[in-house]
Amino acid sequence: MGRFFIAMKAFFRVLGGGIGADQIDAVLRGEPARLAAPPESATIPGSPKTVKPSSSKPEPARPARSDAVTLLATLQREARLIDLVQESLDGYSDAQVGAAARDVLRNCRKVLDQSFAIQPIRSEPEGTPVDVAQGYDPGVYRLTGNVSGDGPFRGSVVHHGWKIGHCQLPTWTGSREAAEVVAAVEVEIS
Repeated sequence: MGRFFIAMKAFFRVLGGGIGADQIDAVLRGEPARLAAPPESATIPGSPKTVKPSSSKPEPARPARSDAVTLLATLQREARLIDLVQESLDGYSDAQVGAAARDVLRNCRKVLDQSFAIQPIRSEPEGTPVDVAQGYDPGVYRLTGNVSGDGPFRGSVVHHGWKIGHCQLPTWTGSREAAEVVAAVEVEIS
């Protein structure tokens, strides 16, 4: 269960963008974990001045909204994901939670299919013996168990992995004031 919560934490950290997403992506590619990048302007030790890196190009305008926020808003609009995750489950039976989650998960899948065309990396079912070549990409294969040496390796598929077929997020067309809104306030007028 601990891995599930770590995965969810990483998922929402990536949705938020920024340094966390870059660090998680680097680790998934097999690079060692690294500390946050230094800010764009830094103070040189022993000097009261702030030195900014020289740049001949002007910085591009930042988008009004992060793609991560757009994806999160789409998951809320189409599947009510945030409503389910933010709801206190204390007063509900497991059957009620399961019934509510079924529709949310079905609709989340539709959003992910439309936005990313998610597909398995390997087509073999779990338990199928497979060979992993020497020099494999650790961003594609995660070896567990009795791993020693440089390979090649032979093992069984525990999880087939996932990859995307494309990335087509909705385009944000709202105002700058609404850029951080993932679900608008709903007001029923009587």
